[in-house]
Amino acid sequence: MLRSRPMSDAVSRAVAGPNTGAPRPAQAPAPAVPGAVPPGPPGSATPGQPLPPQVALGGPAPPPTPPPEIRDSVRIEGVSKTYPNGKEALADIDLVIPKGDFIFLVGPSGAGKSTLIKLLVRDEKASLGAVEVAGHDLGSMKKKEVPLLRRKIGIVFQDFRLLPRKTVYENVAFALEVTGTPPSLVEPSVERALALVGLTEQAEQRPDQLSGGEMQRTAIARAMVHDPRLIIADEPTGNLDPLISWEIIQLLLRINEMGTTVMMATHDAEVVTALRRRVVALEDGRIVRDEVGGYHREY
Repeated sequence: MLRSRPMSDAVSRAVAGPNTGAPRPAQAPAPAVPGAVPPGPPGSATPGQPLPPQVALGGPAPPPTPPPEIRDSVRIEGVSKTYPNGKEALADIDLVIPKGDFIFLVGPSGAGKSTLIKLLVRDEKASLGAVEVAGHDLGSMKKKEVPLLRRKIGIVFQDFRLLPRKTVYENVAFALEVTGTPPSLVEPSVERALALVGLTEQAEQRPDQLSGGEMQRTAIARAMVHDPRLIIADEPTGNLDPLISWEIIQLLLRINEMGTTVMMATHDAEVVTALRRRVVALEDGRIVRDEVGGYHREY
């Protein structure tokens, strides 16, 4: 039976190499392989390796993705509205109102202007097609979500619709109070809105102490107090004399210059023709013209 013999000192030195007392040179890195992913900094993961503990165990999360920017205040596609009695109020309406636009909605009585406005504020639902306002799909909107939509829309009526027993300040503040706005925010918001329309000094007056123009400016302040994305003015100058009408129009233009989209329904051909803005004309429930120009079609 053969026995293994211990390795002699000479052989050990030959295998281990000479012992000079100097440190061994560092091993050269392996050559790079084409297409390989280079290693990351210490603590990072490379393909096939687990994530670092601070990531795998719920470390800092990446910042949330911001919501997409709303480019259009109103988008209407293929909309028709038929009432239960069979009357077709709107037929195959397509309309896009970009953010910051100013448009006039014109047409004879019964053309469908009021129905279109009711669709935009969700007083009515379209029979066919899609209606989107300020990023909200009104077709799928639940009833409890409608108040949130209306905070983003300011509405100005021809007959003002002010509360007769409340002051100018209280009329404007009421629009915030009914939506649950904290009292600490009501006062500064109302003061800003009244300053915008030039009614700071009339804040304590009641509607029966105001002129027609002052009542309409109160209504505009009430519409603006929520800082809406869209103002819908339904015949806002219908009960005013021509001079006061121009003051209201100038106020709406100034609001538009601040970035608020304005849609104004009107029969006032002089105002529309003078301003040369975008005009959307309705007849028999259909859009027959959508162009920049005057009240009537220009040939």
